[in-house]
Amino acid sequence: MPKLVLASKNKGKLRELQELLRGTGWETVSLAMFPAMPPVVEDGATFAENAVKKAQATSAFTGEWALADDSGLEVDALNCAPGVYSARFAGEHGDDAANNRRLLRELAGVPFAERTARFRCVMALASPTGRVWTTEGTCEGRIGFEPRGENGFGYDPLFVLASGQTMAELPETEKNRISHRARAMAAMGRLLKELAMGMEQGN
Repeated sequence: MPKLVLASKNKGKLRELQELLRGTGWETVSLAMFPAMPPVVEDGATFAENAVKKAQATSAFTGEWALADDSGLEVDALNCAPGVYSARFAGEHGDDAANNRRLLRELAGVPFAERTARFRCVMALASPTGRVWTTEGTCEGRIGFEPRGENGFGYDPLFVLASGQTMAELPETEKNRISHRARAMAAMGRLLKELAMGMEQGN
């Protein structure tokens, strides 16, 4: 079974990716298995630039196939911010509670109908030879007025779907069916299956 390094140390994201990759024919390995790898500076202007950069750097360092994603929240009333700065919207990288508080402050006074937003995810797969494939997925919703739900991570407790539930109120199985990452992964999963089958036939 070919090995695929998941270019993330975010435990919530890793859990989601491992579940979404089940049955694709790849053995998934966390980036935590390569502690000597230097951090990749995510300085791209788009999710695609950051995802490709992370995948290529991880593959080059490990000598393995690598899968990276860059994803975030785009809020229309904020000119699509926080965008590529989603994880560090409040300053410190990965402080979900602080990011959510800042988002609510920025949207103070904006009515619910105008709080349209989407999660966007770009997946990038890099081969040890330097070849890259990308896929993209989005999930539409609105930003609520207070956090709700115990599941998920990031902005999930504020992201209200058409059903009225927040992403954090969904069971993990349901989130993994409709999320931006699931949609990007569906296309990537088909590609990974094809690649794995090709490798088997080549052996």
